[in-house]
Amino acid sequence: MRSANDNTPSHPNTMENTASIPKQLLIENYFQQYPMEAALLLDTFPVDTILTYLGNVPTDDAVAVFSRLNPDTAATLIENMDDQLFFTLFSQIDSHLGARLLSRLDKGEADSKLLLLSGILSTEIREFMVYRPQTAGYLMDTSVTTFNLENTAQNVLDKIRKLADRRVTSVYITDESGNLCGMIPLQVIAISEPSEKLKNLMHVAPTINALSPREEVLTIMENEDLLQIPVTDINNKFLGIIRNEALINATRQELTEDMQAMFGASREEKALSTVGTAIKSRLPWLQVNLATAFLASFVVGMFEETIAQITILAVFLPVVAGQSGNTGSQALAVTMRGLALREVRISQWFVVARKEILVGLINGFAVAATTGFIVYFWADSFGIALVIGISMVISMMIAGFAGAVIPMGLQAIGQDPATSSSIILTTVTDICGFLSFLGLASALASVLGII
Repeated sequence: MRSANDNTPSHPNTMENTASIPKQLLIENYFQQYPMEAALLLDTFPVDTILTYLGNVPTDDAVAVFSRLNPDTAATLIENMDDQLFFTLFSQIDSHLGARLLSRLDKGEADSKLLLLSGILSTEIREFMVYRPQTAGYLMDTSVTTFNLENTAQNVLDKIRKLADRRVTSVYITDESGNLCGMIPLQVIAISEPSEKLKNLMHVAPTINALSPREEVLTIMENEDLLQIPVTDINNKFLGIIRNEALINATRQELTEDMQAMFGASREEKALSTVGTAIKSRLPWLQVNLATAFLASFVVGMFEETIAQITILAVFLPVVAGQSGNTGSQALAVTMRGLALREVRISQWFVVARKEILVGLINGFAVAATTGFIVYFWADSFGIALVIGISMVISMMIAGFAGAVIPMGLQAIGQDPATSSSIILTTVTDICGFLSFLGLASALASVLGII
């Protein structure tokens, strides 16, 4: 009770004034003035509660808060929100953000959501969701939990426990605009004070642009010794991560496709492809291979008289061609692998070629000794044994050189080395093998007393 003599000034009751302000207006003002803080708070609420809040505030405020939510939370909301709220939000949010969020959903779910939007907006978002197979964006996993600079170590641990994702080895920090600020290894989070803010723990992470080629991804991950690498767009917006296993699987698939292409089959052909598809992809290369086979036969025909006089030479032709072919294939396989893994560059062609020539020379002498010994007793002729031995050394050196240079040369002129390297190599090794063997036999026949 106030006495009549109490001169204390009368002040309005603060609590009563606050209570007199409509609750909805407080929420709207909070969303409008502090969207980041509102997003951080909503991240801790159940999905239905968040949707209720977003649906009961002005669209601009809802969009401002929704775009700042944790991507995992936002993706869950998209799956559970009604079509009207989805249309309202996605008609105004940034197309890049829309693509990043929708890419976290199943393809069918994402497609059904995009049908709700206008044709132009839907097409624009789809374009941001699709990357060419040979790019970093194609390999990335977009289902990555990100955190804000103001989050604490405890926030991270609580979130990860809820996700129960054992693949999490690092956490990524973004600002309000979705720009990647840095990363923190999970073990650093685990030993930090629970109240420590992430902005004090993070360090700058190596990144790669979503449009960068797969080879560049491999180079960075090898040089930096990383198990995963964050992917960003040209504006440093965080898009996702490439895990080491994804890169390994992609590389394995590319190598199997290269193997098919090396033997004249299409990269797209599968074991259960239709007969028409198989014929369409294989027949052109079979025709090319036929032309090269006739070219090799033409070389043999040049020495028809020599073969007629020394018929046993025909018996040993497959031996020379086979050894030189195997030598070239070994060099080709090693070089193709080096190019795929970026162990070698085109500018190093001379170093690689020199190495393969030396390998061919040394292996040639070893194989020539064995071959000459067998041929000497088979044909009972030292001359033929000497000719095939010399021919073996020459043809294996040339084959090694060709196996190294052909794929590097094709890549230098912008062609796929896997597609035609094998056919070109086979032609080179056959022609060189036949020329060296039959040419030496013709030139040295009288000297060595072969005839």
